[in-house]
Amino acid sequence: MFDFVHKNKWLIQILLVLIAVPFAFFGLDSFTSTMFRGGDEVAKVDGVAVSQREFADALRQHQDRLRAMFGAGVDVSEMDTAETRQLLVESLIDQKLLANTALKAHLAGSDDALRELIASIPAFQSDGKFSKVMYESQLRAQGMEPTYFEAQMRRDMGTSQLTGSISEFVIVSRGVAQRLASLENEAREVSEVILGPQPYLTRVTIDDAKAKAHYDANPADFRLAERLKVEYVSFSATDLERAEGVSEKELREAYQARVARRGDSDQRRASHILIAVPSDAKDDARKAAREKAETILAELRKAPERFAQLAKKHSQDPGSAENGGDLGFFGSGMMVKAFEETAFGLKKVGEISNVVESEFGYHVIRLTGIKGSKAPGLDQLSGELRAEIKRQKSVKKFAQEGGVFKDMVYEQPDSLMPAAEQFKLAVRHSGWIAKTASAAELGPLANAKVLGALFSAESIRTRRNIDAVEVSPNTLLAARVVDYQPAAQRPFDEVKGEILALLRKREAAGLARAEGAAKLEQLMKGDGAGLKWGKSRVVSRRDTKGIRADAMQRIVGVDARKLPAYVGADLGDGGYALYRVEKVLPETPRTSEQAKVALARTERMAGRSQYAAFLANLRAGADVKIYKELLAKKQ
Repeated sequence: MFDFVHKNKWLIQILLVLIAVPFAFFGLDSFTSTMFRGGDEVAKVDGVAVSQREFADALRQHQDRLRAMFGAGVDVSEMDTAETRQLLVESLIDQKLLANTALKAHLAGSDDALRELIASIPAFQSDGKFSKVMYESQLRAQGMEPTYFEAQMRRDMGTSQLTGSISEFVIVSRGVAQRLASLENEAREVSEVILGPQPYLTRVTIDDAKAKAHYDANPADFRLAERLKVEYVSFSATDLERAEGVSEKELREAYQARVARRGDSDQRRASHILIAVPSDAKDDARKAAREKAETILAELRKAPERFAQLAKKHSQDPGSAENGGDLGFFGSGMMVKAFEETAFGLKKVGEISNVVESEFGYHVIRLTGIKGSKAPGLDQLSGELRAEIKRQKSVKKFAQEGGVFKDMVYEQPDSLMPAAEQFKLAVRHSGWIAKTASAAELGPLANAKVLGALFSAESIRTRRNIDAVEVSPNTLLAARVVDYQPAAQRPFDEVKGEILALLRKREAAGLARAEGAAKLEQLMKGDGAGLKWGKSRVVSRRDTKGIRADAMQRIVGVDARKLPAYVGADLGDGGYALYRVEKVLPETPRTSEQAKVALARTERMAGRSQYAAFLANLRAGADVKIYKELLAKKQ
């Protein structure tokens, strides 16, 4: 099997570039804490340490992203390089600088903004709404407490405010935006010839000695990874949900709660006149305030159209008096109880209440609007409510039974059957799996913790159950090794055919590249070179039609006054590409909307540039020390 990194060099390079860009929100530093600092420091930023713990967490998160991209079985140790570690610590340093700057500027998220942000995170939602159970379950799976997570979120919000103020507030002239958009949309008409390796294969001969030399020089490409077969059992809240029942009482209570929550669809608009009474007022003062409210009510009974006028004159609610007492629309739970019950009890627009007492004083309320529709009946919602009740009950039960499942797997390590029988679960069996298998091949076993435990020396030797792992929210998986094959070198005779084919293709591609370069030289001298060009097509920087970036750069860089023009591109093992630039097409006039989009895009580019300059300035003024010897990969 060919080496993973060798086959994916270009993708690894992209990842290294990506991790070098500081994370403006939920960054690498988001889930690390100064409370865990201790031991050796990998870096210092203005005297503040970047601890080994922080760096280890950053490395783990980076490796988790790699597994998500390449499959849970990928051997991330192959990509744990000195360059990767350097880029990670640089990113942590940038985060420290940004966080310190935000702190000095007193930037942080408010309580309301924090609640709104957490509630908006899909991982914490059930049926599109925030779920406290999901929230706590997800944090538990990450080994975090809510208070710590919320503190980090608040800090990240401050950092986000800082980076946003730098990158989002830039001014770009329309002239610059228009010129950049013109360059981006400037089109060329080109035709293409690809000299691939296939026609040159007949001219290539590879002997066994050369194949053997390649085999000897690249042994890792021809190793079979260690493999094992496992049996496993999965236990989830979904398994419990199927067995849960729902009583009629539970259904009615859920329906009543749903109707009570319909404040967003059943709303009232009202105006009021408040005669305020302090909470420590004497009885005489309360009596006088009520009498005044009753006098105003009597006046309104005679002339209800004067409500706004009297509110401006008499109401002691500073937030609404100037607006004639108008409070706008509000739903259930938004007003104090006595006020809300009275407002929702009024049936007709224009109806005026009796005097209402609340903790703020005495109110006279006028209904000015009704918005919403009648709540669906129980019959309409019964199916949805039953499913919701079963889901809630199963999640709650899972929190209790999950511990029992874990204990049984641990305490009876030689078999999964006791736990399976206890919870009526099926024991499933895998085929041969390797750590480098894709997520599709691994199926439910595609989890780094599960694979790490299964491929440990102890699991392979003892064939005992691994500890149950929470592979997703409210889902536990336990497994054990039932068969094992160690890593082995594939014999040369077995892979000789693969090597011969590989080397022939490489040499054929080399011949194609050499001939392509020679053809380009002929074309530049005015010789037709005997090529059969493909159909012309229109390309631009924004629409390359699949042309590689390096070739596209040459195509748009030709002198438009000297056409046709010719450019070439080395395609590596794919051979060589030749392009004939035939026309430079005039730019299509842009609409006003397209011009706005172009301006916005240019502003984003300028914002990124300004952000990079700001960060570079922070680095230039900071005292940064990196202890490279502590970044080294432990052998």
